[in-house]
Amino acid sequence: MHSFGYYDPVRSISLNGRSHIITLELSKLDEVVEKPASDMSVQEQWAVYFRYLTGNSKRCKINEILRQEEGIAMASEVLITISKDEIERARLESELKYELDTQSKLAYAKQEGREEVARNALSKGIPLDLIQDITGLDAETIRELADG
Repeated sequence: MHSFGYYDPVRSISLNGRSHIITLELSKLDEVVEKPASDMSVQEQWAVYFRYLTGNSKRCKINEILRQEEGIAMASEVLITISKDEIERARLESELKYELDTQSKLAYAKQEGREEVARNALSKGIPLDLIQDITGLDAETIRELADG
């Protein structure tokens, strides 16, 4: 753990602890995580929480920290809420994608159906303007179908 306090060199004054940076090397927590939560500093508890939160291997230790440190427990509740919101957002996004895919498939099927009707009408010798009225296709598209 490293701790840095801010100092204003322009005015040559300390910011009196109003701003403080603490960095924790999460990769070096193997010894800390073995300590009882009650023997850990608050900074160590936060570090263990962040490092092992998503894994199951230290779930008991995380729960012990949550029982001991109210601030971490509150942050955990917020994180759970955010996670639930994220799951709901993903669900809604998936529903929207499904709906758009369905609409796209329907539009494609309609176009294919109109083109099939136009091909059949062309093969029966029905006039171009009548095929346009029946299918709603433009003359150029019908001509392309006749050539293809």
